[in-house]
Amino acid sequence: MNTRFDPDWAAKPAQPIPGNKRKLWHFHGGIHVPDEKSLSNGRALRPLPLPAELVIPLQQHIGAPARPKVGVGDQVLRGQVIAEAQGYISSPIHASSSGTVIAIEPRAVPHPSGMHSPCVVIATDGDDRWAELPEPIDFEAADAATLRERIRQSGIVGMGGASFPTNVKLNPGKDQPISTLILNGAECEPYITCDDLLMRERAADIIEGARIMLHMLGAPECLIGVEDNKPEAIEALRLEATLADDARLHVVEIPTLYPSGGEKQLIRILTGKEVPTHGIPAQVGIVCQNVGTAAAVADAVLRGIPLIERWVTVTGRAIAEPQNFRVRIGTPAADLVAAAGGYSGEVTKLLAGGPMMGLRLQTDAVPVTKSFNCVLALTGVESPDPGPALACIRCGTCADHCPVSLLPQQMYWHARAKDLDKVQDYNLFDCIECGCCAHVCPSHIPLVQYYRYAKTEVWAREKEKRASEHAKERHAAREARLERLERERQAKLRKKKEAITPKAKAAPAAGKPADASTDADEARKAKIRAARERAAAKKAAEGAPAPAAAEAAPSDADEARKAKIRAARERAAAKKAAAEAEATPAEKPAEKPADAPTQDTPADPEADAARKAKIRAARERAAAKKAAMEAGG
Repeated sequence: MNTRFDPDWAAKPAQPIPGNKRKLWHFHGGIHVPDEKSLSNGRALRPLPLPAELVIPLQQHIGAPARPKVGVGDQVLRGQVIAEAQGYISSPIHASSSGTVIAIEPRAVPHPSGMHSPCVVIATDGDDRWAELPEPIDFEAADAATLRERIRQSGIVGMGGASFPTNVKLNPGKDQPISTLILNGAECEPYITCDDLLMRERAADIIEGARIMLHMLGAPECLIGVEDNKPEAIEALRLEATLADDARLHVVEIPTLYPSGGEKQLIRILTGKEVPTHGIPAQVGIVCQNVGTAAAVADAVLRGIPLIERWVTVTGRAIAEPQNFRVRIGTPAADLVAAAGGYSGEVTKLLAGGPMMGLRLQTDAVPVTKSFNCVLALTGVESPDPGPALACIRCGTCADHCPVSLLPQQMYWHARAKDLDKVQDYNLFDCIECGCCAHVCPSHIPLVQYYRYAKTEVWAREKEKRASEHAKERHAAREARLERLERERQAKLRKKKEAITPKAKAAPAAGKPADASTDADEARKAKIRAARERAAAKKAAEGAPAPAAAEAAPSDADEARKAKIRAARERAAAKKAAAEAEATPAEKPAEKPADAPTQDTPADPEADAARKAKIRAARERAAAKKAAMEAGG
């Protein structure tokens, strides 16, 4: 712009304006800047020719990005859903024309960082064939939920810059009754005139959109605020409001002052109400929408047409023929510049948006999105280099012009020192980044860049904090789960142990029967000993010397055979005695303890015979073993 500061900056108390029947208020600060709107608003709006390629970003709104529903190679039609919303605060995306999907990949998009974002790339076929559209709705007979769903399915978002899903904004909740709907037609940013042309040519649709939203909100009035530098738009809207014969509609002419188009500033001007810090307009009974959004609502409800195009200004003294176009979403900005005659001189600065709040573009290959309202190409005369930033002189001019009544110099110092907690104490997030402070700063300090940096750092820190808290919650949940599993395991072990204990206690009762009598045990032991002796005798026989050696000592072999025979006889006698003892165990007297006194009573004859037989058998075994050893020696 030619001047950095217009001395007539102050927002004075509003004076009565002819045609207005409402009292107006004023907000703190604000500036007057050359509007430069005459560059582009003198030509009639033109539809832009269909581009050869459409690049449609999946993130064109606040909230979660849309999820693609099509793949590479798919044929799509105009108005077809190509990406569906993910969650409540999200919005679907539609194809702007018919053609073939040739890529789904990151492409450059309008963003301060010059970042790339996932996009659906469509090669248009020139036929521009429509998909099947939903039936129109009689909004006066429909409920609010039905209308909100149609608006959601049509992909309508705020077209004034914030891109908040409109269906969400039109659902404030039962606990927040709405008394006023405000349509923002101020368009206070210099150079931009697309809303001005829209209000002139589509005033009827804007009025119908306002009536639809009034029906949804149940509000008793709608205020359409338009700056007084747009007389044709004001006249067109008033005419259509009169034809609609709806007493709830009021077209209000407001003074031209930047940034009167800010949401909170316009609410202040029209109603005198202040939106609380960190609050939203619904908290004071107000919903604010852009005039372009109102026209899109009328298209969706009355015609079933989704949001696939918008009006865009192409202007600046570096543009050959500044003007406004009706543009398909996804059209490259370079196509708009070419349609406006191309660049006419050296471009010092290329912006998406206006000179105060627009985004600096590194290339004109970025696509038009739902909130993209202007391609601005400035020359060196319009945007001179301010030179290096100087030290802050603490003049306070920035605070005098801040429309939010902040202290920009204090925010600057704390943001520069990276004291994020302190800068938030000065209500950093109430800053609307309008650029008034930077515009009037005599030291040419880029104040808004510092505030954007501080906001980004705070958001990053909050994100890390949330991630850390989430990790702690997951760890605590894991520990609780492990403790629960251990308790369950211990409980199962206790239950199993309790089930086994009664069986263990019952086991002695079901134990082995009483031992047999001592004589029976002795008999069994005698059998074992006899078996061992037989084995030893057999081994001795197998190891006997050769015949020659046997002849040398015949007497020894004979003695061994005789010993075997005697041993066999003794075993037979012992076996017989044992059998007799087992046959009559109850008749045997109890065995006398070892320490019992000796008595002269003679022992049982049968027991004595058994004992003697055992003794003889033992002697015979010993003799047989000795004889076998001598024979083997």
